[in-house]
Parts: sequence; C-alpha cells; structure tokens
Amino acid sequence: MYAAYGVASPFLPAFVNSRGIAPEELGLVLGTGTAVRLLSGPVAGRIGDVLGALRTVLVLCIALAAFTTLGYLPARGFWWFLVISALQAAALAPMTVLADALALGAAKRERFEYGWVRGTGSAAFIIGTLGAGQAVAAAGLGVIVGLQASLLGLAAFAAALVPEIPHREARHARRESVMTLVRLPVFRDVVLIAALVLGSHAMHDAFAMIRWRAAGVGAQTGAVLWSEAVLAEVVVFFFIGPALVRRLTPPGALALAAVAGVVRWSVMATSTQVLALALVQPLHGITFALLHLACMRLIAQAVPAALAGTAQAIYGTVGIGGASALLTFASGSLYGRLGAAGFWAMALLCAGALPLTWRLARSSALH
Repeated sequence: MYAAYGVASPFLPAFVNSRGIAPEELGLVLGTGTAVRLLSGPVAGRIGDVLGALRTVLVLCIALAAFTTLGYLPARGFWWFLVISALQAAALAPMTVLADALALGAAKRERFEYGWVRGTGSAAFIIGTLGAGQAVAAAGLGVIVGLQASLLGLAAFAAALVPEIPHREARHARRESVMTLVRLPVFRDVVLIAALVLGSHAMHDAFAMIRWRAAGVGAQTGAVLWSEAVLAEVVVFFFIGPALVRRLTPPGALALAAVAGVVRWSVMATSTQVLALALVQPLHGITFALLHLACMRLIAQAVPAALAGTAQAIYGTVGIGGASALLTFASGSLYGRLGAAGFWAMALLCAGALPLTWRLARSSALH
C-alpha cells in the first residue's frame, strides 16, 4: 500500500501536467482531491465500525483505488482529470485510516509493536519512490500509473489476510456516535496536538526545496537532506520510537515532539547552512514518527474498539488532514510575504501544543 503511494506521489502532478493540464487547473485537480479525502475517510471509517467490517471496507477501497488509477491512462482534458482525481482520492483516503485501526487492534491482541508495521510502510514508500524514479527515467511518466495500479491490486489481496477486529464490537458501534469521541478529553487533546505539530510540516513540505534552491543549495544536496528526514522516520518507527514512548510515556513523547518542532522550524527560519540543515532534518523522526506512535498508543488506550475506525478517521483525515490543508494554503501567503521568516509561525504552532501535552500528562497521572 505504501509502496503504491511512493511510486505515484512525487510524480503524479508532473504526469497530469504533461497531459496538457495548466498549473492553475492542476491546483484545482489536486485541491479537489484533498477536499474529497476529508469526507471519504470519516465515512468509510464509520461504515466499517457500524458493520463490524473494517477489513472488508479496506479491501474494497484498495480495489477501487486500483481500478480508478487506471483511469489516468486514457485521461485527456481538465474535467476528466478532475473526476478521476476525485474518485481516486475518495478510495485512497480511507486506506491508511482503516489499516491503522486494524494494525492497532492486532498489535493489542497479538502483542507486537505497531511501530514495526508503520515503519515497514515508510520503508516501502522510499523503495517505491526510488524504483519509480528509475522506471520514469527509462519509460516516461506514464509508467507510474501501471505501477501504482499493480501495487494496489496486490495490496487488496494482502488486506484480505488481515485479522478483523472482533465483529461483536459492531453492535456497540451502532449505539456509539462521533460525540462519544468528542467527549473523550484524551482523544480531543491527541487530535489537537497532532493537528498543531503535524500541521506545522505544511510549510516545509511546500517550500523547503524552494527555500534551499533560492539559497544556492543544489538539487542533489536537497535530495539528501530530504532523504535524511525520511530515513530518520523509519529508524524511529523501527528502533528508537517504541522504547522512547515507553520511557517518556505517551504525553512525554508528544512534548518532546513539540519541542523538536520548535527547534526544527526555528533553524529553518534563520539558516540555510547545509550543516545546520543536516543536523535538524533528522528531527523529522521525532516531529512525525515519534508523535504518531504516541498518538496511536493513546488512541488505542482511550478509544473503545467499536469506534476504532471512526477514531482513526477523525484523527488522520479531519484533524491532521484538515489542519495540513488549511496550513498549506496559509503557508503560501506567509512565505510570499515573509519568506523564510514564515517558519516562525510553524514554530509557534508547535509551542502551542506544549500546554496540551502537560494536560494529557496530568490526566494520565490521575487515571
């Protein structure tokens, strides 16, 4: 599944642009996909909970994503791409939500480390991206469509083997509602912390390369810096993160992630020295991977199993996805007016998450 993301994510905008879609139209195509994701993720998660069929919904979503991906091959013109992008986004958005819910449930029952599963996904994303880069160089941008559809097809078969969350939980899900989650203080704080810290990555994702190139940092150096961040993510998921979460407690790990975000974006705001950047890029392992592990641990502890899919959808799609979308739009204005100083705003967002981590720690101590 993550390899399928990796082969297409870096290259799909360029592929669509190569089919004659102007940059302004490309923005509408990608923006529509983002808007659709905010709706389809929660809907699929809720359906999976109510029917007690998270695995079935996951398999159907992956299969639908594979099918709609093939629609890019004959696509011509703005409206065709708009429709295909929206349909594909509707199928892709629930996949990580449902997969995380199933993985957490299995990890809790079978007593294995969730971080190993998620770390495997990040590693597969890197391999997919590197492999797709070679394939594009040899066969052109169109090759990514076949690669992604094939990998998604394989993922659909693999998902059918995943153990389902016990179906007896479904009857409880029918009685529970989204308001049950909203009334959980721990869940509210987790979503807000994730929205602030993970949302703060929006300016980096959109403008880091632009900032570095403008400062004379070469493309190869920039690629190495970016790879540092992804490699750190994998290392934390596999090796460092689980132990840190246990040692610091989940609220402590979230506080560390927020502090790391303040440091990371402060350096981005003030320096383009390659050494300084090389020292802070690995903090991505803390600001993203460690935070995600801690959030998953708290969600698994606080949320009833009957609402696992719904909780993951609100956390990942509404909380993080919505914050990232809004902050990506805001980043354009901030960077246009302030340049690199806009990263100070991202540092402030991370600082704003710290009081919430302290409240979580007090709440955990009381329970």
